[in-house]
Amino acid sequence: MRKTFINTLIELTRKDKDIVLITPDMGFSVLEPFFEEFPERSFNAGVAEQNAITMAAGLALAGKKPYVYTIIPFLIERAFEQVKLDIAYMNTNVKLVGIGAGFTYGSAGATHHAIEDIALMRALPNMMICCPGDNNEAEQIVRQSVLNNKPMYIRIGRHNRGVINNEKIKIGKASVIENGEDIAIISTSNMLPDAAYYCRQLKEQGKKPYLISMHTVKPLDKALILKLIDKGVEIQTMEEHSIIGGLGSAVAEVIAESGKGVKFKRIGIPDKFSHFIGSQKYIKKQFGLYYGED
Repeated sequence: MRKTFINTLIELTRKDKDIVLITPDMGFSVLEPFFEEFPERSFNAGVAEQNAITMAAGLALAGKKPYVYTIIPFLIERAFEQVKLDIAYMNTNVKLVGIGAGFTYGSAGATHHAIEDIALMRALPNMMICCPGDNNEAEQIVRQSVLNNKPMYIRIGRHNRGVINNEKIKIGKASVIENGEDIAIISTSNMLPDAAYYCRQLKEQGKKPYLISMHTVKPLDKALILKLIDKGVEIQTMEEHSIIGGLGSAVAEVIAESGKGVKFKRIGIPDKFSHFIGSQKYIKKQFGLYYGED
């Protein structure tokens, strides 16, 4: 997914002279093709994430279209004050590209796990949040991001488990990959492949599930959720993120304010840190979040 991001950005940069790329000393083996082709539009801020964010805001105010790329905890949490004030509050045209969603960097420990980022970014006014679940969604989100002049957080994983959503997508509107009847599985980011396998298991049990990719968490596709509620469909959300403040919380808010009741379940990381060290797949299994082949 990282290669999909940079290859798409290179293609777009050839056509748009205002795109620039900033990294706080990250992206080795990924960003070099961009740096080599566009050295005058490539900036390495060093291990200084706050400076990278403020630099991006300044470039945006000067009419440029900056993308800031680094690991999620350093992009979102270490520089949160600058993200809040220089980007969200100032409503600057900066795209924050966070890599390593969920337990992608599982072997590096809790310092590198990204399980609170959606919650933090949801709380910021003006901030859009896109969480592609496969390479197709990632490419389309990057293409559409250039056309949007608002702050945006793009949450991407490091590895690829195949393309699940082959459809054309639109930021702000969920993708209904498979129609169902009695239960809706709404997934975001890394959990899309797992949601597809989960739906297969439900079919084997005689259920008829919807498979839905909520690749945009903010603005949330409330209209789709309300339609499911009106039909009395059970809703389950799946995310490689804390169950507090992420996709599950966002959907629960819509259900609660609808004034109608449906069965609802959040599938995600419980309110605890992971003390497991190992691959992403291994840690997901410890929390019951891995569905698919062994």
